[in-house]
Amino acid sequence: MCQAQQRPAVDCHGSAAQPIGRRQFVKLAAMGGAAALLGSFLPRTAYAAGGTEALLLSCMDYRLVDDTERFMAGKGMKDKYDHIVLAGASLGAVTGKFPAWNTAFWEHLDVAISLHHIHKVMLLDHRDCGAYKVVLGEDFGQAPDKETRVHAETLMALRKAILQKHPQLQVESYLMALDGSVQQIVARA
Repeated sequence: MCQAQQRPAVDCHGSAAQPIGRRQFVKLAAMGGAAALLGSFLPRTAYAAGGTEALLLSCMDYRLVDDTERFMAGKGMKDKYDHIVLAGASLGAVTGKFPAWNTAFWEHLDVAISLHHIHKVMLLDHRDCGAYKVVLGEDFGQAPDKETRVHAETLMALRKAILQKHPQLQVESYLMALDGSVQQIVARA
């Protein structure tokens, strides 16, 4: 009976390959798994770096999360914006009552500019905002004209500050109602 002769394994250089131990195998398998996991993030990261157009600042109000997403999609911005959330949106970025919020906004804006090369900031306040009640001590929802005026003043103050620091950016300001409808707030000439 003929016995099969076992040939030694060879590496890519024609030398006899050395068998690897269990520890080496586990280490190589873990490194391969990590590389595969990292690779799964690369296409999304590459797209984000080239596809981000704006930074959106909106409020944390749970009632308007879906409406905010629909608004941005309606502006052609689906998957094209970074998003920072502060209570009160523009008020959160300018109030002296919570200075850490100011810092967070400006640091996020700087990162969005340097990392994603944004060219626009979109500010989205909303009516019946609890943060305005907390910070300013008044329920503006009971006086819609006054509410619009106060939001417009805050939005324009933040717009002015952004343009002073980053004159190359466009800044758009909006006020959303609780039904999801949005009105643009524009600077007066």
